[in-house]
Amino acid sequence: VQLVESGGGSVQAGGSLRLSCTASGYSGSSYCMGWFRQAPGKERERVATIDSDGGTTYAYSVKGRFTISKDNAKNTLYLQMNSLKSDDTAMYYCAADRWCVATPYFSYWGQGTQVTVSS
Repeated sequence: VQLVESGGGSVQAGGSLRLSCTASGYSGSSYCMGWFRQAPGKERERVATIDSDGGTTYAYSVKGRFTISKDNAKNTLYLQMNSLKSDDTAMYYCAADRWCVATPYFSYWGQGTQVTVSS
């Protein structure tokens, strides 16, 4: 099982980015997939998840600004990030598990993609 993130970069506050995570080695449609982020010196934060039925959850800090979605045909997970703030600066990780378990118990993780928001 492999997860590869892309789409990170540097953007000014108020801008947008779209992250992608391509899964291989399994069918992502039957798994819970999520986006997580970790800033230096902080704990890993659960940003958004989407389960096998398409149900979504969001962290309060990103609700209304970020949208998680997936394309089952492409085995790809997305995170559309709008109205970015400097507090969104972090390494963003894609993860997957058979169920939407607690963050540390997700089985599969990508290598991460850096998002930097300048004010």
